[in-house]
Amino acid sequence: MEITNVSEYQEIAKQKLPKMVYDYYASGAEDQWTLHENRFAFTKILFRPRILIDVSKIDMTTTVLGFKISMPIMIAPTAMQKMAHPEGEYATARAASAAGTIMTLSSWATSSVEEVASTGPGIRFFQLYVYKDRNVVAQLVRRAERAGFKAIALTVDTPRLGRREADIKNRFTLPPFLTLKNFEGLDLGKMDKADDSGLASYVAGQIDRSLSWKDVKWLQTITTLPILVKGVLTAEDARIAVEAGAAGIIVSNHGARQLDYVPATIMALEEVVKAAQGRVPVFLDGGVRRGTDVFKALALGASGIFIGRPVVFSLAAEGEAGVRKVLSMLREEFELTMALSGCRSLKEITRDHIVTEWDSPHPRPAPRL
Repeated sequence: MEITNVSEYQEIAKQKLPKMVYDYYASGAEDQWTLHENRFAFTKILFRPRILIDVSKIDMTTTVLGFKISMPIMIAPTAMQKMAHPEGEYATARAASAAGTIMTLSSWATSSVEEVASTGPGIRFFQLYVYKDRNVVAQLVRRAERAGFKAIALTVDTPRLGRREADIKNRFTLPPFLTLKNFEGLDLGKMDKADDSGLASYVAGQIDRSLSWKDVKWLQTITTLPILVKGVLTAEDARIAVEAGAAGIIVSNHGARQLDYVPATIMALEEVVKAAQGRVPVFLDGGVRRGTDVFKALALGASGIFIGRPVVFSLAAEGEAGVRKVLSMLREEFELTMALSGCRSLKEITRDHIVTEWDSPHPRPAPRL
């Protein structure tokens, strides 16, 4: 069967992967309300396309933290990609590089920063979890710097792991032939079997619950890399992030895997964008499956978007070729949406190109009798 959209990869991944692995990638926290909402909320935004504009040439290029990329569609950090495919993060890195975009490598990758760097050139960011042992953190950040990574995406919504019931039922743990490669030499690369989720037990043992804004400052003392704060959902925290020296904000609810009943990221986006006041770029992570979703995010003020699950599902289905196809389908759909909306460059995408369910209704002239 020919794949014609990104979402179709999920069913293929479900058929191919062991249940424990598929459930780990696919599920959300508790009732999974936010998981559903991350997708559904995009249906509450409609287009106001402009017509009769010359759209024979469309430019989707943009810059992120000074790095030029081919399109505002980037790869979010997703953990343990070798569970999806033997080439794991190597394949994802090559696909991102071929598409001319940014890959974010997870702290909990099954390939190390050095291994991913060895796949060849590419703009890569490193997602960071802060461990209780700060020496581990400092060492990891230095390794990412040396391996040529260009920014740190600091995950700030995980002092504890969300309650993911599928992982509890499945007694989720990293398969024995894999390790969390970045921590292998520190004896932190293995995950023990537990009475619930092995990952939840690992997080409880290793991740620092005391993480606070002062640590964002501390991070700036140990690295010159720009720091993106990933996991902001409110105007209040957006303002503090800017004051704390963040180079950018990623509006994220961790793929709906942490606190259930937080809003969809597309619903939280505009509040965060307004609070940032243009002082730092704001990115959207979560729920994007179509080029139309990308356009909606940019119309609400995002500088770009990150995709997570589509990467692991396409990786499971077709390896590197699958990830390449996801990036190319989203690119083509986004380009088409721009053309049909009358936008020739990203700066031409405005708030006036959409109407949302939460907008006050546009006043209509009274009908002539």
